[in-house]
Amino acid sequence: MIKILKYGDVPNSELFIRKDVLSDVSGTVAGILDRVKNEGDKALKDYTLKFDKVELDSLEVSTEELNDRIKEVEPEFIEVLERSAANIRDFHKSQLRNGFMLNKDGGIVVGQRITPIEKVGVYVPDGTAPLSSTVLMDVIPAKIAGCREVIMVSSPNADGYINPYILAAAKVAGVDRIFKIGGAQAIAALAYGTESVPKVDKIVGPGSAYVAEAKKQVYGTVSIDMIAGPSEILAVADAKTEPRYIAADMLSQAEHDRNATAVLVTDSMELAEKVREEIEKQIKLLPREEIARASIDNNGKIIVADSLLRAIDIANEIAPEHLELCVDDPFDYLDKIKNAGSIFMGRNCPEALGDYYAGPNHTLPTSGTARFFSPLSVDDFVKKSQYIYYSAEALDKAAPDIAMFAEKECLRGHARSVMIRSEDRKNTGA
Repeated sequence: MIKILKYGDVPNSELFIRKDVLSDVSGTVAGILDRVKNEGDKALKDYTLKFDKVELDSLEVSTEELNDRIKEVEPEFIEVLERSAANIRDFHKSQLRNGFMLNKDGGIVVGQRITPIEKVGVYVPDGTAPLSSTVLMDVIPAKIAGCREVIMVSSPNADGYINPYILAAAKVAGVDRIFKIGGAQAIAALAYGTESVPKVDKIVGPGSAYVAEAKKQVYGTVSIDMIAGPSEILAVADAKTEPRYIAADMLSQAEHDRNATAVLVTDSMELAEKVREEIEKQIKLLPREEIARASIDNNGKIIVADSLLRAIDIANEIAPEHLELCVDDPFDYLDKIKNAGSIFMGRNCPEALGDYYAGPNHTLPTSGTARFFSPLSVDDFVKKSQYIYYSAEALDKAAPDIAMFAEKECLRGHARSVMIRSEDRKNTGA
């Protein structure tokens, strides 16, 4: 049963620490990465047989296979995917940025260019919950950014196929190539390239502890989005909020993962007790009751604060992945939120709205990293280059300042590289 804690009666450490059940998989992952790097497709096929129990002749999903598998998907769901994709595109198009150029006096030009990353790899988990929504959220921003090629990887089932709902989302989102590989070996293939799988420049997408560790280990060879932890939800709610709604929202995250975290912070002890009762009623209705139960019992908590402003302070301290503001006039509190991945405003914005449909991205910082990380966006799929132009006259004017700077840093070669040009012009009268 979920715990009710009164703020001020227990140490802050008990309020904020989550009990993750983690194991050290770094050694295993390092071995997988090394083997794929050296053996390529052979290692991928061996690992697919070992972990997914299927022997593959070809790792890539052909156009014919893609279209055949999508026939299994209900047309109504294709329409849902398209409506969701339209919302995601509308939101992310507003994130596009242009470079700039500054023309300064004396023949000086400085500026910045923004260009898309060439090749992006998208990892899509297909375990107990095949996340077709992740395909839309991770691929569409890359396409809007202008990435030349988006490559998706996902584990095959025992019949050697990727989940058809994931494939349908891939087609709607515009994925260029799809490979039937998962786990740390898929991250290795994307990072290093194999005979079949092209090497990419960036890898995005959530996954198991093995996938997260693999992304961590290949960082530097390629870029990654973030190291995502278990799902989190924190609801700030006042006494007017319907307890059934809060309980349902908390369970929507608890059913993700045994290590997921669901938290309510309220200024009403009565609401706290009613939400606890509702969680016990509703958890029994979930097909994933066992997973949700472990999450609620180990990591769930209800914190009773002395005011809504104190509740906001607690939320900022926890820095949750998802933050629901279930209060009157939520926009009055928006400026007070400093740390959150995605903020759900008012009583009619369950977190699932953001998971699937509204448009803002659902790939979000977890484990308190919302203090310094941001949601996945178009910015994650572009890079910036800056440029400088100085005329001869402009360089001569700046040369003494640059030379003094360099001399103070004991870097005489830097100073000389500037002064040699100015001295030549003085000597030749140019």
